[in-house]
Amino acid sequence: MHPIAPHALTKWLSQTNRFWFSVYATLVAFCLYTCIFAFRKTFTVGTFEGLAYLGVSYKVWLIIAQVIGYGLAKFIGIKVISELPAFHRAKGIIIMISIAGISWLFFAITPAPYNIIFLFTNGLPLGMGWGLVFGYLEGRRVTEVLGAGLSVSFIFSSGFAKSVGGFVMKNWGTSEYWMPFVSTCLFVLPLLLFLWLLNKIPPPSPLDEEMRTRRQPMDAAERNKFLYAFAPGLVLLILTYMLLTAFRDFRDNFSADVWKSLGYGNSPEIFTKTETPVTIAILIIMGSIMFIKNNRVALIVNHLLILSGMILVGLSSFLYDGGHISAPLWMILLGLGLYLGYVPFNSILFDRLIATFKYVSTVGFLIYLADAFGYLGSIGVMIYKEFGQATLSWLDFFIGAGYVMSVVGSVLIVCSMVYFYFKHRQWNPNKV
Repeated sequence: MHPIAPHALTKWLSQTNRFWFSVYATLVAFCLYTCIFAFRKTFTVGTFEGLAYLGVSYKVWLIIAQVIGYGLAKFIGIKVISELPAFHRAKGIIIMISIAGISWLFFAITPAPYNIIFLFTNGLPLGMGWGLVFGYLEGRRVTEVLGAGLSVSFIFSSGFAKSVGGFVMKNWGTSEYWMPFVSTCLFVLPLLLFLWLLNKIPPPSPLDEEMRTRRQPMDAAERNKFLYAFAPGLVLLILTYMLLTAFRDFRDNFSADVWKSLGYGNSPEIFTKTETPVTIAILIIMGSIMFIKNNRVALIVNHLLILSGMILVGLSSFLYDGGHISAPLWMILLGLGLYLGYVPFNSILFDRLIATFKYVSTVGFLIYLADAFGYLGSIGVMIYKEFGQATLSWLDFFIGAGYVMSVVGSVLIVCSMVYFYFKHRQWNPNKV
């Protein structure tokens, strides 16, 4: 049999220069994940006021159920994403969004509190989304740009999804229960288009593999070997990421409540307005790391960016607490600091770690390992807030959590940077 000829678009992408390839892949991945994110986050714009079950607010039950499903998917993804062949990615994304979308339909037609279960069935498949999409982008000379473009999509799409959900309720008179399903229906056709376009991207070239180390699926023995080789550093990174994920998830899920307490409850556009400048800034900063050719230097720079983000979260909260800056400026600076820390973990940090130590593996394994524990931290924070700090307002709890993350996270990331610096000095890739 003759081999199947590549699609004309795939052929062009494999022959064009890095600039046009980067523009194409970044835009398509950004748009695709924005659509996927809408299947998860539009419901958080609803406040579901006055509803509580077993002494816990209904919205908290919804978020916990979704995060449990999403977090469980991360543990499953440690194996599935690290072993998944490339040709199954598109099929996996279609199955994923189908289950998530149908879950919103059943959420709408099932009375509360029995519909809480459908937040779990929504979150479970969506937890695979990041690994499936990033698999198209990792291991390339331009992965910083591609990863930054994909990563900032969840900054922009978080605000965009809430704005769409708010618009659907405010202008179309849709209830909080039907709003998630109606909103996600608007994203189905664009999602399928961008998935088709992303699926035309060719695999990494031989030069990509030479400069960034070859990527391949990892079985259980290979995963255990990797963990043994870098255990102390990975523990420090995962603890840092747990703090970032818990804070980011809290900010994401309860931003409507925080904005309401700040006096912006009837302004759905505020989500997009405050997240857009953060998106642009993060894209520029993260994309610029592409110009650092030395992988070890880039790994250290990633650590310094995370440290800068931690410091900015604490500093901006201190300035707002003291009445020195306005609420919108505080949320923008807070978002910038948070995502300076959060985004590297979801793309370029682990990509450069693999390239620095020339360890043949896959970024998907490391991202899902960190994510699995990150969402455990997120669940823990929500439970602590609901049962340990129930009388504390969302705003005060949010500010306090920012201080804790800033201080503890800074210590952890500095220790990680020192570990990997000395680890590389004694590393011999020929013994791997």
